[in-house]
This record gives sequence, structure tokens and C-alpha cells, in this order.
Amino acid sequence: EGLADLGPDYEKTMSASIPLKRLGTVEDIGYAALYFATKEAGYVTGQTIIIDGGQILPESLEAINQA
Repeated sequence: EGLADLGPDYEKTMSASIPLKRLGTVEDIGYAALYFATKEAGYVTGQTIIIDGGQILPESLEAINQA
């Protein structure tokens, strides 16, 4: 929503840089948060959930080795 002011070219460039080829939505965040409200998440503690469409995945084995 906030990216709309930056124009369609910016959105297209950002989407292309994400492995899922789309920007995240409010619903993407909401579904992850909703999971923690279920009994299935009752044993999950102290986790950081990254909801980024795979954007932080290393591009190659060299990227892993350099980290």
C-alpha cells in the first residue's frame, strides 16, 4: 500500500527481486500472525518469522560460505 506512491516501475523492480515474484500483502502477515493464535502453535516459543517471499535466501553457495 505504501509503495504505491513510488510508482509502478518501482513495484515491478521490487517484485522481480523476490523469488515469489510478488510483493507481500497485509494478508500474508495476518495469516502468519493467525497461526500463533491456534492450538497448533501452542508449543512454539521465541521464534522470529520472516515473511519476505524468500527475498533473504542466499543466491548461491558462495553467499552461504561468505556469511
